[in-house]
Amino acid sequence: MSRLLQTKDPIEKTLHEFLKYLLKSEKVSAIFSLRKINKKGSVDYGLITDADNLDEIAPLHPIMPVNSGQLLARFTPVEKPIVAIVRPCEYRAFVELAKREQGQMDNFIFITFSCGGVFTLKSNAEDKVKKKLDDYWKAVKNAEIPDDIRKVCSACQHITPTNSDIFISLVGEENGKVYLQNDKAIKLLDDFDIETKKSAFDPQILNDILENRAKNQEKLFSKVDTKDSGLEGLIDIFGKCIGCHGCNSVCPICYCTLCDFDSFNYDYNNSILEKELKEKGAIRLPPDTIFFHLGRLSHMSFSCVGCGMCSDVCPADIPVADVFKKIGEETAAMFDFEAGRDIDEEIPVMIYKEEEFPELGK
Repeated sequence: MSRLLQTKDPIEKTLHEFLKYLLKSEKVSAIFSLRKINKKGSVDYGLITDADNLDEIAPLHPIMPVNSGQLLARFTPVEKPIVAIVRPCEYRAFVELAKREQGQMDNFIFITFSCGGVFTLKSNAEDKVKKKLDDYWKAVKNAEIPDDIRKVCSACQHITPTNSDIFISLVGEENGKVYLQNDKAIKLLDDFDIETKKSAFDPQILNDILENRAKNQEKLFSKVDTKDSGLEGLIDIFGKCIGCHGCNSVCPICYCTLCDFDSFNYDYNNSILEKELKEKGAIRLPPDTIFFHLGRLSHMSFSCVGCGMCSDVCPADIPVADVFKKIGEETAAMFDFEAGRDIDEEIPVMIYKEEEFPELGK
């Protein structure tokens, strides 16, 4: 049974106090959190070992400069766990990487929270976020979808990873509530000077916002539907690709140590180019941009966590995240699979079943 921290303090103060306690009591090695690095609103992820530096952190700030699941996967084992405060899609991404032996769950104490979504990196770069924060937090408290967040955020329904160690209920809450979700978290804070009581998070508080997000998802998916147009439809969507591979670089689930598309196999090869020119009379440069996206789709789309990083960094404004979220969720549903839902839930491509999809025939 989970336990609820009994406090009337603002959630930021409560969070700061128990993180300070964890560092000073030496129960953890460090705190991993989003932090503000200047007064202009610039943010990055920081690893903090000195409690005096906790004043810099802004773990709930609605900006995601990278999907931190990708960063945490690089940490080597430590003697004492690291507290990582991450968004639901970041936590789910790390779970998927851990399944691929590219991260260790035992290395961390995960704190997650019900997420209202994040603003685009462009909005932050143009210094527009500060003016939107009051309206953003008002929408979160009212369980509404904030304006101007990433499109996939406005359609995301995976906002409560209550299987993390500590869960903070923000959406639909006036002040926020902190739930200790397992024995590890309860033991970690057993000497912390705040009373707790047995209580479990009630997901019904999210019914309205999830219903509205479902409607947004339907609209989002309808704009990238290529069921009738087939390959031509995909060419229309990905035809603007300039081959920068930025979407690949920021994707937390693109797990290959060396992507085949970044290897010498896809360097310009004169003999191949000459052969294709002879057959077709004209070819596109850079080559294989559509093949690149189709390759990524087939490789890892079912483990897409819908963080939206790929669309956010695309210089050609291709709705990469929309396509991957749509195809990924459809594929995962065929296997009753949800990316990042459970560390023990096996990835579909790593399971062999002698009989599968009998409805397709022999």
